[in-house]
Amino acid sequence: MTSLSRPQLPSSRFAILILLAAVSLLAGLGLRDPSPPDEPRFVLAARDMVESGQWLFPHRGSEFYAEKPPVFMWMQAAAYEATGNWRIAFLLPSLLAALLTLWLTYDLAVRLWNRRAGQYAALALFVCLQFGLQAKRGQIDMVLVAMTTLSLYGLLRHLLRGPNWPLAWLGFFAAGLGTVTKGVGFLPVLVLLPWAALSWRDRKASPPVPPAPGGWRWLLGALCFVAGAGVWVVPMLWAVYNSSDPSFQAYASEILFKQTGKRYAGAWHHVQPFWYFAQVIVTLWLPGALLLPWLAPAWWRRLRRGDRRFWLLLGWSALVLLFFSASPGKREVYIFPMLPALCVAAAPLLHALMRRAGVQRILLGYLLALALAMCAMALSGLLGASEWAHRLAAQRDIDAATLRTFLFWLLAFGLVSMAVILWAWRRRVGTAVVVVTALLWMTYGLGLAPALDADSSARKLMQRVGRYIGPQAQLGMVAWREQNLLQSDRPTVDFGFKNSWQEQWAEAGPWLLEDPARRWVFVLDKAVSPCVDRARAVDIGQSNRNAWLLVPGSAWKPGCTTPAFEAEEDEKTP
Repeated sequence: MTSLSRPQLPSSRFAILILLAAVSLLAGLGLRDPSPPDEPRFVLAARDMVESGQWLFPHRGSEFYAEKPPVFMWMQAAAYEATGNWRIAFLLPSLLAALLTLWLTYDLAVRLWNRRAGQYAALALFVCLQFGLQAKRGQIDMVLVAMTTLSLYGLLRHLLRGPNWPLAWLGFFAAGLGTVTKGVGFLPVLVLLPWAALSWRDRKASPPVPPAPGGWRWLLGALCFVAGAGVWVVPMLWAVYNSSDPSFQAYASEILFKQTGKRYAGAWHHVQPFWYFAQVIVTLWLPGALLLPWLAPAWWRRLRRGDRRFWLLLGWSALVLLFFSASPGKREVYIFPMLPALCVAAAPLLHALMRRAGVQRILLGYLLALALAMCAMALSGLLGASEWAHRLAAQRDIDAATLRTFLFWLLAFGLVSMAVILWAWRRRVGTAVVVVTALLWMTYGLGLAPALDADSSARKLMQRVGRYIGPQAQLGMVAWREQNLLQSDRPTVDFGFKNSWQEQWAEAGPWLLEDPARRWVFVLDKAVSPCVDRARAVDIGQSNRNAWLLVPGSAWKPGCTTPAFEAEEDEKTP
């Protein structure tokens, strides 16, 4: 391996571009509420932690939330304690994780190659669509990627630039902590497999290469992993051991077994074919995916030369892809941890690639397609040339003024992007890709998301519910969604989230009859019990493509028993 210089200060041009990237990720912080599918769920649990002081066992309403460990929710709750504002707090962990991931990607490429490679690695990661999407969402995945990248950073610096045992131990600890953030946080440890294969090959060489010293230090690394995972697992298990409540044992069993090994081997949702992630790469990893025809042969040549840096970065990425492809359950975010590593592997090649006419043309084509598509969508909606905008508005109960605002933001993005493309034509294509990407996330954060916020977060619907039933009424929920409970303007009674609709009505009916003049049930239209007099139910509106009703206590038929629903849909998948 060639000798490498220490990291230097970035150039002024890179500093401006990376500052623009950071500002675009920050844009919109505090301007919207949590929106489905995952954000309201995590904020509900974090808010309960703050209000109840119970941080070991997250809750979704009255039930334990056992689909994910609580570390991410701890971060959101801590952010709220620091800021006092849930609109800021629920997005702050993802924002900070994105900035940390950018820095780790930059610094790792600098240490493996040089400063220019570090600059290309960070900017390449920023322009990939999936990175921005996750950085702007209050979901676990951006924090998970920060932890897996930190773990990989420590392990690769030890294996390729070391020995550096403190960094290796940090890598193991971050992998353990990532595992109790989301179960697949252990993935960086898989980098030891291609490293072991290379070490075995070296020992078979002539003359053999002596093995690197390790011994007890590897054992300490394993203990660091256990310590990272033990941040939550140990106190949780201790609390379960000392509790006689069977719901605590059920919680531990579900989160440690059902939501890990069983979910991987026998997924019961998000079932996709083996090749599913190919379509994720060619869409969500744009524009980086467009360079694969040039990157793949260059990577192959370096692998044939035995460059350990590429063997470990690409070998680990291949193992992650194989790991997730082997499971029947797949989501687009599952392979997201690969992206920083692949950007580091691409970094030393990008300077030469960006000078190729073919690469410049394909990136310009991508920018033009993006800008023209946004302009076309906006104009077709504003001029009434297409029904797509009105269908969207009807499905989500979006009023005409909100729809126009949304379309004008799309049009503004498209027009400004076209101006950037004309400025950069064939000379500053790389800069244009960064600038247009920054414009995209600024438009999303400052315009698109706030414009749709009242509808997508269910805030408008729940405000309508509060006004209709009046301040003195009591509200219960059946077949509810997390955003409905989160946006309720009063303490709300739920009858379980995972319970069947029949089981929820078995509790909701008697609850209504206890005080029929003051009690109401908010319910999904498809889940209304036959024991409800539909003539007295109130159609309160639509939200998130569902219609909702209000059932007054007077509409419940005494003595009636709700039968099982024949076609109850499971729309509550985590």
